[in-house]
Amino acid sequence: MARPATKIDAKAKLLEAALSVIRAKGYSATSVDELCAAAGVTKGAFFHHFKGKNELGVAAADYWSEITGSLFASAPYHNHADPFDRILAYIDFRKALLKGGIPDFTCLVGTMVQETFETAPTIRAACERSITGHAATLEADIEAAMRERNMTPDWTAKSLALHTQAVIQGAFILAKATGGAEIAADSIDHLSRYIKLLFGVATEPAKPRAEGKSR
Repeated sequence: MARPATKIDAKAKLLEAALSVIRAKGYSATSVDELCAAAGVTKGAFFHHFKGKNELGVAAADYWSEITGSLFASAPYHNHADPFDRILAYIDFRKALLKGGIPDFTCLVGTMVQETFETAPTIRAACERSITGHAATLEADIEAAMRERNMTPDWTAKSLALHTQAVIQGAFILAKATGGAEIAADSIDHLSRYIKLLFGVATEPAKPRAEGKSR
């Protein structure tokens, strides 16, 4: 999610630093001193812009929503004419983002909310806005795909959109637990299979497991 290099002020530098440092170390383990060092600004500059770390956490979540919103708004999955194809292409796009080290592809707000949901309600609320706001961008395509198939299920487009985020966030946790992206990619593949089954689209049959050769 690289952005163009431009001259930015101290506040923007701190927000950029928050995205990288918090994803690498976690919110609780990240100190104001570390954020200032990573941003290349003074502690005085930090407190000029933020009353404390929690206020920066809220601003970082909102900033994350802004930059990822731009990324997904311009992503190629929107180019598909069929709404169901757009849903599947969105999932493929999420898988394609599993590049670099774990801090490079995992979610800032998913990381922060796990640590702060009880202790910092303002950060929790900002993370909720980010995650549910992103999920909402999928609802129109899900609803359109349901209409095209005359589906009247006992679930809603909103609930399925949120489920996609639950799987993806869980995939990030598995990546952190195992130290690599492979298991996260597998989880996203399973999500794609589930969506196809849910919409009655045939999936490739499972290949029989090759029997081991006798010695």
